[in-house]
Amino acid sequence: MVAVILVALLASVGGLAALVALGSGDRSASRGPGVAVSTSPAPGATSPPRPALARFYSQRLDWSPCQDEFLCARLTVPLDYRRPAGDTLDLALLRVPARDPERRIGSLVVNPGGPGVPGTSYAAAADQAFGQPLRDRFDIVGPDPRGTGASHPVDCLADRELDAYVADDPDPETAAERREYQAWLTAFGEGCVGRSGALAAHVSTIEAARDLDVLRAALGESKLTYLGASYGTELGATYAELFPDRAGRLVLDGAVDLSADSEELALEQTRGFETALRSYVQNCVDSTDSCFLGNSVDEGTSRIRQFLDEVDARPLPTRAGRDLAVGNAFYGVIFPLYSRDFWILLSEALRSGFAGDGTTLLRLSDAYTGRTDKGDYADNRIEALHDISCLDDPAAIPPSEVESHVAAFEEVSPTFGRASAWGLTSCFGFPARATERLGEVRAAGAPPIVVVGTTRDPATPMKWAEALADQLESGVLVRRDGDGHTGYNAGNDCVDAAVESYLIDGTVPTDGLNC
Repeated sequence: MVAVILVALLASVGGLAALVALGSGDRSASRGPGVAVSTSPAPGATSPPRPALARFYSQRLDWSPCQDEFLCARLTVPLDYRRPAGDTLDLALLRVPARDPERRIGSLVVNPGGPGVPGTSYAAAADQAFGQPLRDRFDIVGPDPRGTGASHPVDCLADRELDAYVADDPDPETAAERREYQAWLTAFGEGCVGRSGALAAHVSTIEAARDLDVLRAALGESKLTYLGASYGTELGATYAELFPDRAGRLVLDGAVDLSADSEELALEQTRGFETALRSYVQNCVDSTDSCFLGNSVDEGTSRIRQFLDEVDARPLPTRAGRDLAVGNAFYGVIFPLYSRDFWILLSEALRSGFAGDGTTLLRLSDAYTGRTDKGDYADNRIEALHDISCLDDPAAIPPSEVESHVAAFEEVSPTFGRASAWGLTSCFGFPARATERLGEVRAAGAPPIVVVGTTRDPATPMKWAEALADQLESGVLVRRDGDGHTGYNAGNDCVDAAVESYLIDGTVPTDGLNC
């Protein structure tokens, strides 16, 4: 019963890395461990915002070879920035050295979204995630934000409990299902606090943005150069608001509208997934003489809704030894909508599902949530996502009020509407509370911030990119006409050139550039 609005903010490269596991898993030719470029900090780079933070801003990173071909280090930050003399956290960092060290510009800090997807994995996937111009000129640095990956991961449920949570019906219909749904809400929130302690209240986006500035100083950079995807745009915009004088060249791809409330975001995102689903079905109808989903888009989407209802009534067997429950089927359908390249996998999964075999849909669901074949989870993306999201925006409605919101959601998405309406309850009763609140984000005084949106992005609709670019005092909008989540390195040369020229040369794209 992972809420759609919370789970869907993942950069497509995270999906790519997971889906590669469904195939051969081959990577490009490996290279030996790179040599970390050691530079003296630029004058003033390590000046702390206040004296009590000096010990964090003056630290130097000790890079060492890891994962055969990369470099890793740890960054120390305070658990609570209000009490910097108290407990600390050590954040995991992974660095891919610039391939052309003679022309190296500096460090490009990256975040793949989530919230909860490890930045170290994003950097490690640099060959797939970033174009050669960026790989040549920058050290790609991926931190696992606090509470995620290997950076003191928050823990909310045991693995078997998390299996059941994901598999649970995202659209409870009977009284018994609704009691179970509410029980999971309570168990998840209490689990985060019970299993993670004080950390559960200190993984907010504001705190993660403050960590980015400590990282900037430790890298010896006077300005932060940053590329954030999906939720990473929220993190980057928050950084620019807190540290406009330290913001360098920032690119925010697949933007989140920071001015919208949780229900507005949920409605737009739900509309986005319905649009993506209809594009997928339209492609099937147009490209084959006899689409297995039906002869029209309406027939195809109706068939998929019918199938999900069938799985709800009777879970499907799989070759993995676990049944495909409706929650798994739901996310197995959602996940491939992130990229047009994944549509072929969705067709394979649905064909098998229609024939009574839920194996491929279950594998897609597992890839989405990070579950491995061993029965554990590769990272804590689901738990971190829930905790971070509820700290950032605790607004929620009680389960008793969901039905009054259903009609609005079903209007924008007959397929996903009811489940999305139930997602509005996700933070209901969540016990942890953030220690800081961010007001309006304008990033006044920051240099140009490039915001990229994609017209048929299911997870972060174009409307959000337009809104964020407008909110930011120096926002510059780039539009990509296409399918899938995020716009950079998605096969559009116009977008790639705009992003790379800005990050490398400082060439600001024309505001409103259509690609």
